[in-house]
Formats: sequence, structure tokens, C-alpha cells
Amino acid sequence: MLNPWFWLAPAGSVLALVVAWIFYRNMMAQDEGTPRMAAIALAVRKGAMAYLRQQYRVVTVIFICLTVLFAFMAYVLKVQNGWVPFAFITGGFFSGLAGFFGMKTATYASARTANAARQSLDRGLKLAFRSGAVMGLVVVGLALLDISGWFLILNRFYPPSDHPNSLVIITTTMLTFGMGASTQALFARVGGGIFTKAADVGADLVGKVEAGIPEDDPRNPATIADNVGDNVGDVAGMGADLYESYCGAILATAALGATAFQAAGGAAQMNSVLAPMIIAGMGTILSVIGMLLVSTKEGATQKQLLGSLARGVNFSSALITVVSAVVLNLLGLPNAWGIWGALVTGLAVGIVIGKSTEYYTSHGYRPTVSIAEQAKTGPAPVIISGLGTGLISTAIPVVMVSIGTILSFLFASGFSFGNLPMGLYGIGIAAVGMLSTLGITLATDAYGPIADNAGGNAQMAGLEKEVRERTDTLDALGNTTAATGKGFAIGSAALTALALLASYLEEVRIGMERAGITIVEIGGRSVATASATLQELMTHFDVHLMNPLVLVGAFIGSMMAFLFCGLTMQAVGRAAGRMVEEVRRQFSEKPGIIEGRDEPDYARCVAISTRGAQREMILPAALAILVPVVTGIVLGVGGVMGLLLGGVASGFVLAIFLANSGGAWDNAKKYVEEGNLGGKGSEAHKATVIGDTVGDPFKDTSGPSLNILIKLMSMVSIVMAGLTVTFHLL
Repeated sequence: MLNPWFWLAPAGSVLALVVAWIFYRNMMAQDEGTPRMAAIALAVRKGAMAYLRQQYRVVTVIFICLTVLFAFMAYVLKVQNGWVPFAFITGGFFSGLAGFFGMKTATYASARTANAARQSLDRGLKLAFRSGAVMGLVVVGLALLDISGWFLILNRFYPPSDHPNSLVIITTTMLTFGMGASTQALFARVGGGIFTKAADVGADLVGKVEAGIPEDDPRNPATIADNVGDNVGDVAGMGADLYESYCGAILATAALGATAFQAAGGAAQMNSVLAPMIIAGMGTILSVIGMLLVSTKEGATQKQLLGSLARGVNFSSALITVVSAVVLNLLGLPNAWGIWGALVTGLAVGIVIGKSTEYYTSHGYRPTVSIAEQAKTGPAPVIISGLGTGLISTAIPVVMVSIGTILSFLFASGFSFGNLPMGLYGIGIAAVGMLSTLGITLATDAYGPIADNAGGNAQMAGLEKEVRERTDTLDALGNTTAATGKGFAIGSAALTALALLASYLEEVRIGMERAGITIVEIGGRSVATASATLQELMTHFDVHLMNPLVLVGAFIGSMMAFLFCGLTMQAVGRAAGRMVEEVRRQFSEKPGIIEGRDEPDYARCVAISTRGAQREMILPAALAILVPVVTGIVLGVGGVMGLLLGGVASGFVLAIFLANSGGAWDNAKKYVEEGNLGGKGSEAHKATVIGDTVGDPFKDTSGPSLNILIKLMSMVSIVMAGLTVTFHLL
């Protein structure tokens, strides 16, 4: 029997989707502004939809191939659960759907936000934020709908009366739709990131630096492509990204709960599986309440605007700590207060990471201002200072995640390092706590690209100076909130990846039983595979630091983070090079463009970014899928464990560095553009534009893709565990 509290998860899903629809309708009811503003928004919308259709065609072919492979593994090789192909498809479909709805909303909201900013800063903030909230609510709503639906279906087909380990089978099967979400998210993030940064770099280098025209000037041929990129990369890609982060945290924790409470069985095991779903449902409801608290006053500073957004986030976070304590105790879980301590630890770690990111990337604080001041001596010091700031900024998140990992483990395990299953469950709950209020956290993230596009619309439509000043203020705030959202995503990815290591071992156990391996030899004694502990399984497969297979796997995992970033950055460089050449060609062949007499060929620039993104996204994504499979077949379980550990250790730190360096460079440029150090057009401004250009692929392509890479490698390893157990070579 399901605990009645379970229905909070689907209830939260329905509420999120209903409120998202209300916010969307209210946004559409607003005036889009002048005919010129509406025409610009239409051009961006058409470009974004055309790109997304092309991307979905490519991804669909890849999904069909992978689904056929999983069906072959399930029904011919018999090394996988028969539900896996179907779960994989739904994960990818809902991930793509979340990104699509968020992007569609953003493309309609940008001109309306610019028009609202003509009236006041508060109206612009509210409209942009609630439009961004559509993304946040759709992501959590669809995720909870998918998770709840699959749980009900599988619970019907694997009742405990017929399957003693039914909850273990159900939760490990559900993890495979996380692979579908991760696969779709990686293509969306990498492809969208390459598109947006190729356009952004091309527009900045030729327009702002060489031609000396303002950002988003209608004379710049790459301007429309740049605005399209904000939507396909920073909105559609981000939505798919955080959808898979959210699902991954909930599913990994549910799988750990099924294992940790397997001996207890009955209601305790069932409720431990339901707990992360229920907490997510409550967090969604509280996020909706927090969204209604966001407002500001005219002339607000960056710190005051950040405070306005923080008011809603902090309110939701405070309430979830109280409500979750009540629910966890009502569920009757053993050591409920310890599990609650783990949840609060994760929430606290997320808040501290967010504040740390804010400090290092907002020009309301010293680090970013210091980068801007370096511009007085040229672009090289700006780049050096930004790299240094990014490197230093990794310390607080790494220390906090480390502390959070240990504390959450100890809280849930009753302060015993020997109780591994319960400790790992606590780490998973900490990741769920960090993402429990994702609805409002993602709203503050998705708000950024909308504000950025609003500024572009205001510039291209020739609106009043004070309107552009308001949209620039909202845009600078969006750079910081976007960096904060990336911090949450990568922090939760680190915690979730540790939980997925245990889920991988559970899937290995199931793969062994499916292959007929019912007895394992551990330390000279025979142990039933079904009852072997995680420590015993690790002993059986020699998972320890003195095993060269584990060490080689760790090296490969560490290398993957850097190889992946190198490939995606070079992809941006090649696509941006083609964009620069195109913009220069148009300026050269049509001098009337600069004089305002000729219309630029915007469509050609959009086509260049589209072709570049579609071509360049294949190799990095293919490596993320193939490397875990090959590692498992060659190095076995120990090699895969090393791969996953090396990937999360290097990928987590590298992602923080890239996101914060890029965000700091971007806001250093905004600081100069506000009139400091000579203002727009000055030598200092040109130097910060160079820094921002370097930081673009850091923060919007390579950095945010790393947290997907970490979890995708884990998900692929879990799905392929049966293949690894059956066919590994060493």
C-alpha cells in the first residue's frame, strides 16, 4: 500500500504545471510594445524554433539507435530489464519538452519585458522573473509527473507479493529514464551552448571591438543569432540540464532507500523510497509561494535586486526545512531526525554555494570590480585576473560539498562510518534538499536570458536611454543568478554522483543475478549475491586504490572532464571564426550597413550558428556515452568505479572554475558599461569585452555541460552494468 503522503508528489506536479500555465497566459496578455519590438521578437522566435526543430531531428535519430540497442540487450542478450527502452525514451522526451516550453515562453517574454521596463524597473523584473518561473515550474512539474507515473506503473507490475526485491528492481529501472534525460540534456546544452557562444563571440569581436558599435545594435548581422542563442542555449539547454539534475537526485536517493532499508522491509522501505519524491513535491508547492514575494523598487542597486530574488528563495528554503521535518517523522523512518539533518545540510550547502557564486561573479562585490580595474592596462591583465578569480572561487564550493558529504553521511548513519547504506542514503537526501526548491531557483536562472534578450530588443528598437539602463541592470543581475543556478546544478551533481556509485553497485548485483551468478567468493567464503553488502561487492571486484584497474579508470575519468571541455571550446572557436568572417564580409561588401542604409543578412548568421552547433555537438556527446561502455567492457566493475570517481572529482572543480570565471568577466564588462572606468567605447571597455569573449564558452558551453557529463557517465554505467558483468575482459 502506498503511503498517502506520496500523493504530494503528483499534487506538486499538477500545481506547478497549472501555475506555469497561469504565468504564461498572464505574460502573453501583456503588450509586446511597438511594431519594431514585435518584429524583432518574431525574428528571434522563428530562429530559435528553427534551430530546435533541427536539433530534435538529430537527437531523435540518436535516441532511436540507442533504444534499439537497449531492446537488443534486454530481449536478446537478457542482460537488462525489459522496461529500460521505454523508460529511456520518456526521460529524453520530457527533458526535451521542458526545454521547449521554457524557450517558447522566453521568446515571447523578451519584448514584453522590454516594454514593461519602459514603465518601471519593478514591472520589468516581475515580468521577466515570472516568465522565467514558467521554466522552473515546467521542469519540476514534468519531472515529478514522470517519476510519479513510472513509480505507479512499475509498482503495479512488480508487487512485493511476487517479487521480494520489488522496490530495488523498480528504483534501479527508473534510474534508466534518468539516462534518457541526461542524454537529451547533453545534446541540448552542448549544441545550444555552441550556437549561442559562436554568435555572441562573433557579434562582440566584430561589432563592439572592431566596428565600435553598441551591443545588440541592429546594424550588427550577428545580433539576431546572438539573441536566438540566448534562448536555445541558456533557456532550452538549461531547462533540459536541470530537469536531469532534479530527476537524477530523486531517483538515485530512491534507489539507495530501497537498498538501505531492504532488511527492514515493509512500510519503512517503501517510505524511504517515497521520501525524496514527497520532499520534492513539497518543495514545488513552497516554491510557488516564494515566487509571489519577488518585487523591487525603482533605482534599486545590484545588491537590492539580488535581495529581492533572495527573499523568495530564502522563504521557500526556510519553510521546506520545517515541513520536511514533520513529514519525515510522520513517515516513520528510522532515524528520521538524522535524515532530516542530512536534508538541511544539503539545503545549507546549496545556499552557501549560491552566496559564494554571487560574491565572485556580481559586480556588487570586490572580485569582479577588481577584474574590471585591470582593464586600465589592457585585455591580458583582465584575462589573468579572471582566471585567478575563477580558480580561487572553487575553494568554498569544494570545501562546502566535502563538509556536506561527511555531515549528511554521519547524520543519516547515526554517526557511524560503518553504516554505509544509510550514510549514502543521507548523501542522496542532501542532494534532494539542495534541489528541493528548484522551481524558484531555476526561475532566477531562466530570468537571466529573458532580461538579456529584453535589452537586445530595447537596443534594436531604439527605445529610450532609461529603458536600456533598466534592462542592463536586469541583465547584470541575470548574469549573477545564472552563475548561481550553475553552482546549484554542479553542487547537486557532485552529491548525486556519489549516490549513483552505490546505485551502480546495486545494478551490478542485479546484473550478476540475471547472468546466473548467485554465489560470490569473498575472503575465502561463499556469500549469496542477493545478500552481499556493498562492502562485500567492492571486495569481490577489488575496488580499492591499489588495484591498477581502478586507478586507470580514475585517470580516464579525470581526463574526460578536460577532453570534453577542450572539444566544446574548440567547437565554439571554429563556429565563432566562421561567424566573424561572415560579419566582416557583410560590413565589407555592404558599407551601407554601418551607415544604416542597408539591412544586414541576419538569417545567414543564424544558419552559420545552426550548422556549426549541429555538426560540433556529436563528438563530445558520443564520447560521454561510449567511454563508460568501453571502460566497463575492458576494465570491468573496478575500472568503471574509478572512472566515475575521477570524473566527479575533476569535473566538479573544473565546472565551478569555468562558470565563475565566465560570470565574473561578463559582469566586469557590465560594470564598465555602467559608466565606470571610462564607460562604453573606452579602451577599458574593449579590454573587458575581450575577457567576456573568452569567458563566454567557459560559462555557457563547457562549464554547464560538465555536470551533465558527470551524471551521464554514471547513468550509462548503470544501464550497461549487466553488459559489464557479463562481458568484461579484465
